[in-house]
Amino acid sequence: MIPQRSNRLIKKLFAPYLAYRLGKAFKVLKHDEVEVLPGHSVLLLCNHFSWWDGFFAGHLAHNYLKRDFFIMMQEDHLQKRMFFSRVGGFSINQKSKEVVTSLQYAAELLDTSNNLVTVFPQGALESNHIEEINIERGIDYIVKKIKGDCQIIYYSAFIEYFESLKPSVYFRFLNCGTNRDFDFEKLKAMINEHHKKALKEQVNAKH
Repeated sequence: MIPQRSNRLIKKLFAPYLAYRLGKAFKVLKHDEVEVLPGHSVLLLCNHFSWWDGFFAGHLAHNYLKRDFFIMMQEDHLQKRMFFSRVGGFSINQKSKEVVTSLQYAAELLDTSNNLVTVFPQGALESNHIEEINIERGIDYIVKKIKGDCQIIYYSAFIEYFESLKPSVYFRFLNCGTNRDFDFEKLKAMINEHHKKALKEQVNAKH
């Protein structure tokens, strides 16, 4: 497993670069509201459909959710872009015996209340138009190993072009409760109900 080696100064300098990259690539990024619990770390789950997903999560962590950003990345992807370990990236290899080490590592990061860890629960890239979000069992392991107070937040992200050459991104949040009232089967049902509803509502998105 490749651990995160983040540096506060590098993260601070990376934030304006991230804003620049997103501003250059997208017309607008819109999100709805979600209550963020004080004194809780955040396990941020989201649908995984593009190369941009980590950038989206970093943007939301820094500008809206106001937490220190970390992200679980596929090990081969992180090996090719080791700089991301300096801004909070750590690895998981689902085919390795070290997979449990990565899950435990994520849980330990979430013991600190100011931290946010992004995990893609699908475990692989899938279209953002699919109706069923697969939630890998690793989420269950992570949450049950967290010792501190942690809030679980999910969002579905959708991309639209409408009349612009540049796409717009819409984030639809769901408060999934905390690690204190966590139930894996309930989480899966909540996320899928939310995602299907969000897909329908996206048809009426304002632009």
